[in-house]
Amino acid sequence: MKKILMLLFTVLVLTACAETTNNDYKFKGESEHWEAEYVYTGTEVWRKDNGNRTYSSEDSYQFILKYKGSLEELSSIRKLKYAHETTSSSGETTREFDGPPEVLSFTASGASKGGVIVREDEVIQVKVKWGDLEESFELHTKGK
Repeated sequence: MKKILMLLFTVLVLTACAETTNNDYKFKGESEHWEAEYVYTGTEVWRKDNGNRTYSSEDSYQFILKYKGSLEELSSIRKLKYAHETTSSSGETTREFDGPPEVLSFTASGASKGGVIVREDEVIQVKVKWGDLEESFELHTKGK
């Protein structure tokens, strides 16, 4: 009984000292030729340390861009440039091809510590340029 009480006391002390928020979101959107997903995972931790409140955060994302047509339709491109932008960060990728692309899906990912967390109601801007064509569209939160 004494061990159980000690364990409960320890759990209470630890939970009173730290508050953790997990942010797991999936954003989706599409244009005429492209569709994209932005899968986001972030953790925020608020702690009390010697009477001071401290904050830390970690996050990671995976950006997946898919061409809605066939590989044959992409066969003439030699360069693909795509970018995404949140309120706190952005990413841009350029792919150059020696021959026709062999896939319809392209991925970028990243992670950070101590940065600003992406919020569920955010709108992510996407720009895609391939050959002489260019499209822009937005990603919005979808249930994960």
